[in-house]
Amino acid sequence: MSWTLAFLLAGQAAVPPVPATGPATAPQEAAPAGQDDQATTGRTGPAASNAGGDILVTARRRAESVQRVPIAMSVIGGTALAETGTYNVNRLTQLQPSLQFYSTNPRNSAANIRGLGAPFGLTNDGIEQGVGIYVDQIYYSRIASATFDFTDTERIEVLRGPQGTLYGKNTTAGAINVTTRKPSFTPEARVELTGGNLDFFQGKASVSGPLVEDKVAIRLSTSITTRRGTIRNVRQDEWQNSQDNQSLRAQIYWKASEALDWTLYGDYNRQDPNCCVQYYARVGATQRPLSRQYAALAAAQGYAVPSTDAFDRVTDVDTDLRAKQELGGLSLVGNLDLGGATLTSVSAWRFWHWNPSNDRDFIGLAVTPVSANPSQQSQASQEIRIASNGTRTLDYVAGAFYFYQTIDTQGLQVQGPAASRFLLNPGNPPFLANGCSTLTANACNPAVLNGLASRNTIGFKNTSAALFGKLTWHADERLSISPGLRLNYDKKEGSYVSLVTTGSGATLDCSAAAQAASGVARDRCGVLAPQSYRPDFDNWNLSGDLTVAYDVSDTVHYYATYARSYKSGGINLSGLPLDANNAPILATATVRPEKVNHFELGLKTQFADRRATVNLAAFWTEIEDYQTTVNNLQVNVLRGYLANAPKVRTRGFELDTAFRPTARLNIYGNAAYTDAKYVRFANAPCPPELSGGTALPVVNGQIVGTPAAAGTPGNSPPYCDISGQALPGVSKWAFSYGAEYNLPARIFGVDGQFYAGVDGSYRSRFSSNPSRSAYTDIDGYALTNFRLGYRREGAWNVFGWLRNAFDTDYYEVLATQSGSTGLIVGQPGDPRTYGLTLSKSF
Repeated sequence: MSWTLAFLLAGQAAVPPVPATGPATAPQEAAPAGQDDQATTGRTGPAASNAGGDILVTARRRAESVQRVPIAMSVIGGTALAETGTYNVNRLTQLQPSLQFYSTNPRNSAANIRGLGAPFGLTNDGIEQGVGIYVDQIYYSRIASATFDFTDTERIEVLRGPQGTLYGKNTTAGAINVTTRKPSFTPEARVELTGGNLDFFQGKASVSGPLVEDKVAIRLSTSITTRRGTIRNVRQDEWQNSQDNQSLRAQIYWKASEALDWTLYGDYNRQDPNCCVQYYARVGATQRPLSRQYAALAAAQGYAVPSTDAFDRVTDVDTDLRAKQELGGLSLVGNLDLGGATLTSVSAWRFWHWNPSNDRDFIGLAVTPVSANPSQQSQASQEIRIASNGTRTLDYVAGAFYFYQTIDTQGLQVQGPAASRFLLNPGNPPFLANGCSTLTANACNPAVLNGLASRNTIGFKNTSAALFGKLTWHADERLSISPGLRLNYDKKEGSYVSLVTTGSGATLDCSAAAQAASGVARDRCGVLAPQSYRPDFDNWNLSGDLTVAYDVSDTVHYYATYARSYKSGGINLSGLPLDANNAPILATATVRPEKVNHFELGLKTQFADRRATVNLAAFWTEIEDYQTTVNNLQVNVLRGYLANAPKVRTRGFELDTAFRPTARLNIYGNAAYTDAKYVRFANAPCPPELSGGTALPVVNGQIVGTPAAAGTPGNSPPYCDISGQALPGVSKWAFSYGAEYNLPARIFGVDGQFYAGVDGSYRSRFSSNPSRSAYTDIDGYALTNFRLGYRREGAWNVFGWLRNAFDTDYYEVLATQSGSTGLIVGQPGDPRTYGLTLSKSF
């Protein structure tokens, strides 16, 4: 097929992705029609390949069978991604029981593996993620910059546990390694078109072929995703939580010689959805006076939400929503074959621009109608790595990595006319029915807080450098011993300046004298107070791991791993808690590094002529100085800052299975048991039912007085001991499972197959608050997806799909309204969706 013809035909139909196997750096040849590609047949865990087939991965920076890699990992191929509708990291969690992903908007997103990776709650730019996101070997420094749609993806590898001796950036919890399809010297084209309810449309297309025969090849890919929102805003008369994503990706491969090749990558992604709304889910009693809790506050102003059932999917928030982001970059990857080893250079520059608008009171009253932190990020990185091409006795990977990042943020928070009622003390009893005191109270005067605004200028510079390496000694044909080391240096510098102005535009003075002279100034400063500080952090650390692997046979493999790793310390860039004089408490400006001790045992096995794969991993991970989000007692000065919990622990086991009993039937099932908890955290933030009252004093480290009972107005403890409680965001049990059955058929003289498939997932109850609360626990839920279609392998595919088939109601996340009002807000998961996908390749 000519290049021109391939390009023209790309606009006519679509195909399931079927890339050829081989080293990740090599250009691909077009797969013959009907070829069942090894890298894409898998659903999750060990991919269900043809009998005798191997799944090739590059987790250890060389192409090798997934079953021989002594790492707990799962592989999902391009076909599985397309057929299960897994087009972003969020949807990946339905296939990966050990992976958790939470997002209230792209910036406030977190990816965790085995319950570890990033603090649960609003994002703080001053720390790093523990789960590394890599696309074509490039590290994405912020999870927000990895919320793109998967475009032209060959496979995704999810590695569990510390990986710092193999990767440029340290990854203490695991890594998500995305590999896109490479340019091909044989002209090819692929198109995938999907339509569904909620006005869903997704189009993906790619073309590839030679520019210079046997020397230069190019690949161009694009995708677009649009969908109407799932939440109806009755005040603004529009649908919210929509999707509107576009992406472009290009690759140019140059085979400079038999030993040297270069690949230039470029991508641009734009997202501009009407997103993201959280709204009324329930109300829980706090220790605030009853007249100052949500029900009484709303009633006093004659306000009622449009529905108290979140799954009616209606809201009335009064701020226009926006979650616009642009991200992209350029990278250059070169490989020089030295004979016994390959030298690799990975150079990259990336950007991320974020332009949001949020409603942070989550209701139709103007409490905090403006809350936005537009941000511009730029990163540059350079990695040099050498990896052996395979020897009889020794294999090795060694590298050096440099990373530099800047972030500039312009924060804005504005209080509205309802803020005084919700956030201020109403005075002394007796209270009137409307919650105001018989005495003059600023809480009953909207002008006190209306227009009060905090403008925050935030700067951040992050420098990281590392030397890393891993050696594998094949002591004999069955036993291998793999030690690894990493020397890491991190330096973070920040600047936080908050200027607060009143509704009249005057600069707010929060000095002790100004507050003593004016009760209005005192109340304003208790809500938004100016502050300025310049935190910095730098640290050297040495980490390492040791893996011992034993091959009982070609299909049975054991391994044991110990790792001692570090997650870099950080700085607080969301404001600091204030002392009695409204000065920032500088001792809280930095957070210490996490120190990780990790133990793991694994078994990887295949039997029944490799038609059955069963992999098992058991792990025990302890972290000292765990980085977590905490809150102070001020009602709205800041929503949270970072601190260190003395010790946490996660332990459990994972089971990945895949079966192919006949050529017509594939079955998989994966399970994860994760017991993650705070071992010691005695001075943690209290849950909402123990917050909002008069804070008891602390004298010589002891709380003086007796707190009121949970949910009862009165005195509140200044902190709580949550030792032994579960970590937020992680379910004790999680499963994914599915099957596909095909039936050969001949239609219009063309051989193909009908097929039917099902994919399901289950998560048990988990906490959605840093300190566990009965109000913010999310009940366990199960999701089931179906598909039915007809395909000709390697040529075309058409299938109908039904996702969340039983229309299960579930929350992705729950949170609390500022000020201990007791309002709990949520973000429901998607309802039932259905549609049709057509794909073709040629």
